[in-house]
Amino acid sequence: MSDVKPLLTLLLLLALPGARSRAQGTRADYTRAENLATQTQDTVFRNGVKPRWLPGGNLFWYRIATGPGTTEYVKVDVLAGRREALFDARKLAASLGERLGKTFDPEALPLESVRVEPDGTGFRLRFQAGGRSWTCGLPEAGMLTEDTSPPPGLKPLRGSAVPNRSRRSGEETTLLLVNSTSGDLDLFWLDEQGVRRPYGRLRPGTERRQHTFTGHVWIATDRTGNGVGGFVAGGDGERAAFGTVDEDNPDTEPVAESRPGLQGESPDHRWVAFITNFNLHLREKAGGIVRPLSQDGTLSNAYDAEVHWSPDSTHLVARRVREVPHHIVTWIEAAPPGQIQPAVRSQSYFKPGDPLPKPALRLFEVATGRQTDIDERHYPNPFTEDGDIPVRWSPDGKEFQITYNQRGHQAYRILSVNLQGVVRTLVEEMPKTFVDWTAKTWRHWLDSQGELLWMSERDGWCHLWRIDVATGRVKNQVTRGNWVVRSVEKVDESARQVWFFAGGIRSEQDPYHLHFCRVNFDGTGLTVLTEGDGNHRVELSPDRRCFLDTYSRVDAGAVTELRDATDGHRICLLETADTSRLLQAGWTLPERFTAKARDGQTDIHGILIRPSNFDPAKQYPVVEEIYAGPHGAFVPKDFGRLIRQHAIAELGFIVVQIDGMGTSQRSKAFQDISWKNLADSGFPDRQLWMQAAARTRPWMDLTRVGIYGGSAGGQSTLRGLLDHGDFYKVGVADCGCHDNRMDKIWWNEQWLGWPVDDSYRRCSNVEDAHKLTGKLLLIVGEVDTNVDPASTLQVSAALVRAGKDFDLLVMPSANHGAGESPYGSRRRMDFLVRHLHGHEPRWQ
Repeated sequence: MSDVKPLLTLLLLLALPGARSRAQGTRADYTRAENLATQTQDTVFRNGVKPRWLPGGNLFWYRIATGPGTTEYVKVDVLAGRREALFDARKLAASLGERLGKTFDPEALPLESVRVEPDGTGFRLRFQAGGRSWTCGLPEAGMLTEDTSPPPGLKPLRGSAVPNRSRRSGEETTLLLVNSTSGDLDLFWLDEQGVRRPYGRLRPGTERRQHTFTGHVWIATDRTGNGVGGFVAGGDGERAAFGTVDEDNPDTEPVAESRPGLQGESPDHRWVAFITNFNLHLREKAGGIVRPLSQDGTLSNAYDAEVHWSPDSTHLVARRVREVPHHIVTWIEAAPPGQIQPAVRSQSYFKPGDPLPKPALRLFEVATGRQTDIDERHYPNPFTEDGDIPVRWSPDGKEFQITYNQRGHQAYRILSVNLQGVVRTLVEEMPKTFVDWTAKTWRHWLDSQGELLWMSERDGWCHLWRIDVATGRVKNQVTRGNWVVRSVEKVDESARQVWFFAGGIRSEQDPYHLHFCRVNFDGTGLTVLTEGDGNHRVELSPDRRCFLDTYSRVDAGAVTELRDATDGHRICLLETADTSRLLQAGWTLPERFTAKARDGQTDIHGILIRPSNFDPAKQYPVVEEIYAGPHGAFVPKDFGRLIRQHAIAELGFIVVQIDGMGTSQRSKAFQDISWKNLADSGFPDRQLWMQAAARTRPWMDLTRVGIYGGSAGGQSTLRGLLDHGDFYKVGVADCGCHDNRMDKIWWNEQWLGWPVDDSYRRCSNVEDAHKLTGKLLLIVGEVDTNVDPASTLQVSAALVRAGKDFDLLVMPSANHGAGESPYGSRRRMDFLVRHLHGHEPRWQ
């Protein structure tokens, strides 16, 4: 018996979480997690193609990275379906080496600002190397001469034209950033969320060569923070000179239409509309005579400067807006940079239930000044934060259309108004739940045919319909089936065709995969132009005869093909991504997995990520990254490094992401689970998915499940602990909108409706804080301008009142997404290690 007691003690110890994971969350694990981004940088090659089309549209060329420091230049003959070298790299290396007195590797030529231009019956290559410009004929490339033509440059974008975020692109390039001003400039890259990422200072008269990617946006500000200019990276080695003026796009004083109180000229250039003393006036340009049009504007119910002229300049539509007090959110920044004393911050921020500006439309006849009030009973309660209500005129000027989105998002319609002010409904949506007006309300006017292409979920899936504008009658459904139209790329009115991306149209693939399609207006001729198993992105040739199709999956690198735009057949394979070095660097491929939803029929899709030192004989805690916002789907579909998720996995976790019911991009019924039910967050589906995965993966320990997320994901994280504490044991909630009555109006009223009813209370984490079980870390940025930081502090107060233990991290001067900062990310890792592995983090 003396040996039994020690044995029992050992077995009990082995059953404890800390014993099962003694080797996890160690300093070595933290080191791998910390170094993952650096170790996997620049390890994927032959990834993505940016075509440079040559005159005639039958040829293009591109540059592709083939390995560390090596590059290939490729020419593609579309008619022959042939891919070949753009030039003889060995000859060019030898010629360049002779001119510069160096030896060059043909696979690693240091070419910058590469251009290919017509030259008689052939083409000529121009590039920079060794600080000098060169040119040679193609394809021989053996005879180099110095090039005296000016280097390529980018046109500066005026402020209103600078994109507010970078677009995704797989092609590396360089920009020569030049400060042509007399003062210092601060440089910023705009990331894909539009966040400014500082890149240091550029002294006057100096330049910097900056590595970037095509489609990335670069801006500069002066020392006072005022914008100086912006550029979008395009080709290789382009010159971006801040402070220069482009004669074709002058960065001068804003045009008259943008000045306060001035709308601009009528189409016939005879009149200018403007506001004086809250009322609308006209000034005749020829004689300067001013005519008042309205007399019913007041300080609190004034006319807006934006008017809509009829095409023939005989009428205009204006709006009188009844203003309401703006909801002001105020907070104190305790330690603002550059000063000792705290600072008071505030912003206008409408919340659910707040009164909104009320627009009233007025039609004016220019010749007589006659005012016709458009009956507000047809648009009694528009959802608008600025008083705007969209208006467009028909080309013949006989009527105009109003887009009316009723507050609560359960009535969405197009109203048509004639010159007598008579209103009719052209088309409308009135679902029992909601109209997804932010994502599924596309339309295109076919004025020459008197038709309207209209997006709707009226048959249970997001599809396109063709409407007769004169009668409002549906002519036909353009697309149909158990799949969804995700975006419309082009409407070809001459061919009467729509080009669009669809999800789920290839039933054998992941329903979230995008495929490029074309269909005739009458619904015939549906052609799926892409076929590879993956998520597709396309780039059409200038003449639209062919397109580049790049597709990938979360577990498979990108493939780029040239395809015919008529029937989609493949012309030739261009590139297949080489991911071997990425895998050699210790990165693990995510695993896709599908299980049934709560209804036992619907497929739920997700991924699992394992640590690089994964041992199937061990058991690992499971950590879910959650974002369940009904406005989208969030499980990654494209190939990418997913550094955040992989870094967490390196600490000895299985990281999962799942799109449960209530999210978008599937059927209307799938998304409707979220209606007045944000607390659901797809949790029944998520748990079933993990349980199904664990049945064939014994290394998944579902007795130790953690969860984390930010914003709406932060709200869901805490909700997981409140309602499903028997499953989720640890949660890290960053900047959560824990009570939807505290968050921004447009997002919350979209899913919970208006007026504010009991569904808001039922979804509130504050109301249910007393139900907390498990370990919770709340993170919030002190100056969060997206989600009112008081939302986190209010749920904290409720937890205190309920006597619940939890951790709270308030990050000074941090904005939305504070948990994704280096410090916030490390604290999240520590919390997961501490409470899922059962020991203190060992990163020190």
